[in-house]
Amino acid sequence: MSKIEQNKQKKRLAILRAAQEQFLTAGYGLANMDCIASEAQMTKQTVYRYYASKEVLFKATLEHMGSQFDDKATQYLSLDDNHAALLGFAIEYISFHLSDEHIATFRLLVAESGNSPEIITSFFSVGPDDVQRVLIEFFQQRFNVTDIETTVELWLGMLLNHRNKVLMGMIAPTLSEIEHYAEAATAFLLRAVE
Repeated sequence: MSKIEQNKQKKRLAILRAAQEQFLTAGYGLANMDCIASEAQMTKQTVYRYYASKEVLFKATLEHMGSQFDDKATQYLSLDDNHAALLGFAIEYISFHLSDEHIATFRLLVAESGNSPEIITSFFSVGPDDVQRVLIEFFQQRFNVTDIETTVELWLGMLLNHRNKVLMGMIAPTLSEIEHYAEAATAFLLRAVE
């Protein structure tokens, strides 16, 4: 990568970090491109050169946040052992969805979707479909299931159980509790598909 490309990448990353902070603290509606530029230590024109609008920047911020999860969780699906692959994925999936950033993002989406419906479109254009696609491919290769999409949706719904509780104000489970729940959910799934 050339020095020019390295500088561009460094600027993009600074903008995305500043935008993430601004979106998660101020909210989408009140997020301010001037504040994002200031926090990223560059001009507003530079921010707009990289991201043409607040909506484009929001989508890029979601992609950046989600990319950290995708790599960690889906790597487990390459393991030969079905149980180990699904268990590793489940632990990462649950942990990601209980992270402070994800909980804050989800609350932001719920709170502001009425006034800014475009943020829901942005959210669903970045992450959940990719995860489902990868899982569907995994199930097609390894199991003889007639309705794979429904099976994947049911399992992911099971894995989001703790997130729903945390969103309602309950205390997040410990890593040990996450691992225990992931083990139970994975065993339940495997009994249904093997």
